[in-house]
Amino acid sequence: MRTPHIPPTQDGGPLAGLKVVELGQLIAGPFAGKTLGDFGAQVIKVEPPGTGDPLRQWRVVQDGTSVWWQVQSRNKQSVVLDLRTDEGRAEVRRLIDEADVLIENFKPGTLEKWGMGYETLAARNPGLIMLRISGYGQDGPYRDLPGFAVVAEAMGGLRHLMGEPGRPPVRAGVSLGDTLAALHGVIGVLLALQTRAKSVSPEAPRGRGQVVDVALYEAVFNCMESLLPEYSAAGLVRQPAGSALPGIAPSNAYRCADGQVVIGGNGDSIYKRLMAAIGRDDLGEAPDLAHNAGRAARVDEIDAAITAWTVQRPVAEVVATLQAVSVPVGRIYTVQDIAEDPHYRARGMIERIVTTTGQVLEVPGIVPKLSATPGAIRTLAPGLGEHDETLLGRRPGDALPGPT
Repeated sequence: MRTPHIPPTQDGGPLAGLKVVELGQLIAGPFAGKTLGDFGAQVIKVEPPGTGDPLRQWRVVQDGTSVWWQVQSRNKQSVVLDLRTDEGRAEVRRLIDEADVLIENFKPGTLEKWGMGYETLAARNPGLIMLRISGYGQDGPYRDLPGFAVVAEAMGGLRHLMGEPGRPPVRAGVSLGDTLAALHGVIGVLLALQTRAKSVSPEAPRGRGQVVDVALYEAVFNCMESLLPEYSAAGLVRQPAGSALPGIAPSNAYRCADGQVVIGGNGDSIYKRLMAAIGRDDLGEAPDLAHNAGRAARVDEIDAAITAWTVQRPVAEVVATLQAVSVPVGRIYTVQDIAEDPHYRARGMIERIVTTTGQVLEVPGIVPKLSATPGAIRTLAPGLGEHDETLLGRRPGDALPGPT
């Protein structure tokens, strides 16, 4: 069998030349791979035989493939390997030998069981950076428990705050825990690459790699702002507050005659402009409301005054009036609003692709935006095993070696 080889990336981008092997499935690991691929890295996605990554069949499916797949797996190559077999593991090790980064989001201990723990892989490839995403991290008393984003959002403190007071918590509607973990993982990879570059020596021509250990619950917890220090300092257990931002006022969602808007009037000067715009200079000029602490103490009164003004007016009038005096305000968008918004399109946040079956599809653009080396959608999401011949020396659909 020919030794697999990862050809160099031909397209530009700040990560051009970076070689990534992605073993993860579904959301967290693959989202990290997508982000690296958007900026020029060559990402080889290793999929199991048969159906491949389950995401291929999640949610809306057209022409046999999820439209989500077209976003999550753009700028990637696909090879099929059965990691449950000695032959499949041997092939993936050869791919990893040439890689800069390995992404995996298996249950901790899985790669070690397959003889692919970090120490083993790094002995053959000292510059390897391994991104490991799991529910609870690679150590600690919970490491072996199954953990999905829904559990991470609960354990990280987020889910308790989501919803109306006295009612069961709700979810955001997307898998925030997975996405937050993926973004933290990308940050970790970039930090590890910077460290590796500083460790180059004759003994390590590419420098030394390391493990980036990201736990889903920790990624959520890292975004919880002052939740813990408030409890530490004052024993305060923050409670759900619906659409409001507790302790910061006024910042809430407000009913209008034909819908709702969100208004962020919590800056001192912004608050005065907001009160003037709604005809409540009495509140705007009140000495005890000049700063946030005083406004937080009278937030119900302030919110009632704002609602009394917004509820008599349509959303468009409320938005136009407050934008005219530089008060942060916005409609609550549906995806239809997003698709029709000129700012999204002017910023390149909606891109149009044509799939291999001729389907025209609009997909999210690239974030963040770099002025000199921007990211790009260079290739469509691959078919299952589309790059087997290029990378493994066999054609898509060829029989895989059986278990040994």
